[in-house]
Amino acid sequence: MRTILALTVTATMLAATPAIAKTVVVTAAHMIDVEAGRTVEEPVVVITDGRIVSVTGRGGARPAIPDGAERIDLPGKTILPGLIDMHVHLDADARISGYRRLDYTDSFWQAVGVANARAMLAAGFTTVRNVGSSDYNDVGLKQAVEGGYIVGPRIVPAGYALGSTGGHCDGTEGLPPSFADLPNPSVADSPDGYRRLVRTMKKYGAEVIKICATGGVLSRRDAPGAQQMSLDEMKAVADEAHMLGLKVAAHAHGTAGINDALRAGIDTIEHASLADATSFKLAKERGAWFSMDVYDDDYILAEGAKNGVHPESLEKERQIGRKQRETFRDAYRAGVKMVFGTDNGAVFPAGQNALQFAKMVEWGMTPIAAIRSATVNAAEALARTDVGTIAVGRWGDIVAVDGDPLADIRVLERPALVIKAGEPVR
Repeated sequence: MRTILALTVTATMLAATPAIAKTVVVTAAHMIDVEAGRTVEEPVVVITDGRIVSVTGRGGARPAIPDGAERIDLPGKTILPGLIDMHVHLDADARISGYRRLDYTDSFWQAVGVANARAMLAAGFTTVRNVGSSDYNDVGLKQAVEGGYIVGPRIVPAGYALGSTGGHCDGTEGLPPSFADLPNPSVADSPDGYRRLVRTMKKYGAEVIKICATGGVLSRRDAPGAQQMSLDEMKAVADEAHMLGLKVAAHAHGTAGINDALRAGIDTIEHASLADATSFKLAKERGAWFSMDVYDDDYILAEGAKNGVHPESLEKERQIGRKQRETFRDAYRAGVKMVFGTDNGAVFPAGQNALQFAKMVEWGMTPIAAIRSATVNAAEALARTDVGTIAVGRWGDIVAVDGDPLADIRVLERPALVIKAGEPVR
């Protein structure tokens, strides 16, 4: 009895003992202040239990550093906030495309997601929005990252991407009628049907809703410009999702589908390839964001045939790729709000997300605007106040690079160190 009592008392004392806060101090030569659009010299960032508690630069009062604090000194480096990609597919591999995917069992793709999550984090993307996965793989990956089972970024999952029968988000699109009885949990054909799907996605862990408003490029039999959901259906999704506190992303290449998605209240337009002046006007009026994957054309046309992309899809990419980049340039000039989204994983190999920055600058963005699209803008579009800047109260998510990304955006392709919640990513 005495032994049991002693163990009980010891356990109670340990439970009552406050945990010792872990403090990490990060120093560097320069820091990009993404909100102000300027460079801060000799920054000192103090992170306690994963959150930033102070940020100072040259000339500012230096903070009191607790005894025993860990130091991460980065002489000669430039630091900026952990990057955010608003359009990824963790459970996909661009090198296995078209019908080649059918060679692999269902659970294989969750294993791919584990590798892709690590690759994207190592590339400096400490937060990603996964806009569509099979089998709720993105929800499972999020749980595994947060539980410490795997290494990866913060994940905002969508579950399944929702669409119409035979549309871009129909998982049996391109298969013969004998497959018609396969489960198809992402398809609806009425406003009420979509309301139910939104509730189902939320029930099983979605934190954003993704719809396919138009056809796509990598789906085989549809046309990218063709609208596949009605205005009433899109409005049902937006209303239901917003009531539940969720944002909505719409895959939309074609003009009519983009404009109806904006009229319906969709929050982000993915791809936006054929957006026009009316689209720009609607986006600005409604406060919507464009997420345009303007790097992808290079990879699809260079590597797609080798990877198994359908010839029909390659032809669609030839028709739409350059036009999307011209639309990106025009949307940016028109003042449409932009976020960084790449389609990484599904369209080009995971971890190469940062290749898009140079393409954005090539097509008219300033370097600071491109960086903002993947930091403060993306955080705003996610309605999150815990990521996106190096500021007090945010997670200690930091990317260090050699050189000045405001002078050479391509230095973001080669991070020297990635820190997530104050911990270096090894």
